[in-house]
Amino acid sequence: MGAPDTPGIAYKILGPIAEANIEVDMIVQNVGADGTTDFTFTVHRNDYERAMEILKNTAKETNARDVNGDNKIAKLSIVGVGMRSHAGIASNMFKALADEGINIQMISTSEIKVSVVVDEKYLELGVRTLHASFGLEKDGFVE
Repeated sequence: MGAPDTPGIAYKILGPIAEANIEVDMIVQNVGADGTTDFTFTVHRNDYERAMEILKNTAKETNARDVNGDNKIAKLSIVGVGMRSHAGIASNMFKALADEGINIQMISTSEIKVSVVVDEKYLELGVRTLHASFGLEKDGFVE
């Protein structure tokens, strides 16, 4: 959190992670009005401790304000090529999760996929909720 918003900051953060052969999944960057950026990403749970150690060193080198993490999260995704031609898929997903009291911590989208990060305690409820919301109770797939 609070890293300088300068060219190359994403590389300065993720370069050492890549050098440690840690695979990065979802990435979100938010630039604040104060000229700093918050950079959030996910790694496999098995790499969490090592990634945090690397990031604490990176934060010192880049004068970032802080590093925090959470290894008790889960990713829920809806996937399908039909998403390109159907408006409102993401909002339906968000509403279904909200109706169950599931808070979304992170969102990542592409043309054919919407993924959210939630507290891991909501994984099973979230999967069942999305299956029901999209009519996939019998043969659907939710990651």
